[in-house]
Amino acid sequence: MRTFIGADFSRDIKESIAGVQHVVRENSERGRFKYVGNFHLTLKFLGEIEQSKAPDIGRVLRDIASKHRRIRLNVDKIGYFDGKGSIHALWLGFSGELDKLSALYSDIDEGMQRLGIKKEIKAYTPHITIAQDLVLKIPFEKLEEKVDFRSFRTVEIREISLIKSEELQGKRIYTPISAFQLK
Repeated sequence: MRTFIGADFSRDIKESIAGVQHVVRENSERGRFKYVGNFHLTLKFLGEIEQSKAPDIGRVLRDIASKHRRIRLNVDKIGYFDGKGSIHALWLGFSGELDKLSALYSDIDEGMQRLGIKKEIKAYTPHITIAQDLVLKIPFEKLEEKVDFRSFRTVEIREISLIKSEELQGKRIYTPISAFQLK
């Protein structure tokens, strides 16, 4: 099964993200826009794993979660990963307790490495993907000016989850397999 470790958001945060996504959609020629229910913060992409590995992953995540306090973040920037002729991924970024988030990420990366899952090579860029393969009608800098982050409440990361990603009837669905509360 295709999996990742992530943190979910409250409904009101997802609705605020959807508001930004609406502004992006209005200023785009085309793109693939993420379903509101799927907005999340990825902490580690695992890829295809055997279902039998889920309990071991859960034990490692439970141990990690017990050592980390809740993390408070502010959604306050928009950015992108470049593609060929388009924006590969348009995302929202954070400020706030990024040091705590980085420590959590490092512990997860190291814990998964002990289970035989490759450690990340690239630096971790915490973000919420809202669109992919995007072609804007306006320069990105103009889009940045149109996005207003004042409606966002502080995001509190309270738990981490092992999440299954699957395509059902042409739609990407994320299903939590197990969740672990931070202190």
